[in-house]
Amino acid sequence: MGKRILLFIGTNILVLTTIMVVWTLVTSFTGIDGSFVSSSGAIQFVPILIFSLIVGFSGSFISLAMSRWIAKKMMKVQVLDSEGPLSAEQKAIVEKVHRLSRAAGLTHMPEVGIYQSAEVNAFATGPSKKRSLVAVSTGLLDVMDDDAVEGVIAHEVAHVANGDMVTMTLLQGIVNTFVVFLSRVLAIVVSRFVKPELQFIVQFLAIIILQILFSILGSLVVNAYSRYREYHADRGGADLAGKDKMVHALHALKNYVDRAKANDHTDDTAVQTMKISGGNSVLKLFSTHPDLNDRIARLQER
Repeated sequence: MGKRILLFIGTNILVLTTIMVVWTLVTSFTGIDGSFVSSSGAIQFVPILIFSLIVGFSGSFISLAMSRWIAKKMMKVQVLDSEGPLSAEQKAIVEKVHRLSRAAGLTHMPEVGIYQSAEVNAFATGPSKKRSLVAVSTGLLDVMDDDAVEGVIAHEVAHVANGDMVTMTLLQGIVNTFVVFLSRVLAIVVSRFVKPELQFIVQFLAIIILQILFSILGSLVVNAYSRYREYHADRGGADLAGKDKMVHALHALKNYVDRAKANDHTDDTAVQTMKISGGNSVLKLFSTHPDLNDRIARLQER
């Protein structure tokens, strides 16, 4: 269930880095002053901040616009056409997504997809409620029973209905602004410790390295917000499919995680499952989801 955030953050870092590389190359070849340093050598903080706002929010909104397409390509999602030939299992998945979407008040049905993977996972993504995608893995369909699958789908539909990708994009835009601002200011400072003929290349490399580093650190903020939204989506899923099915889905996922730990799995399947469960120790800071025990306890307290 952390796929949508992991794909979004990864795409955002790539987009942001690409924008900065292109900007640097364009300014260097056209002679445009992109240094943000005055003739006296003072750093122009206000122009850098304005530039950071433009680039930061452009990066996040471009990532949002590409989110559904990227997810389909990277995960090799098979989109299920409700009007086309489908197996009984595929029809049941489409019916669940559409029924729960109508219950959530969505006027445009999400695209529904299945992707081939042994991992027990599902995700919802897309730039808007009108252009969303809900996809489940074959591993999830193999491991979970019908009620658990419905609980998982209800959780993902709740993400769409809550507009979580848009709010995540706004937060990412703010984070990007700080990333671009800090990386560019520090890169200018670092470049002043080398010879004048090396300053351009040092500043260019410093911007890229610092931007990637700060983007990773910024993902801690985005992931913390994602964990907060998961509780909200759990409640939304309980409202749509019923509290018992949502709790059952979380228990089914926990049982799978416990079996994976007991068998000491070290393959990609176990790694992906740990992303859902929240993991332990410092890795929790990088997790997009809270601990499953905590999620179950909070839902049962309702």
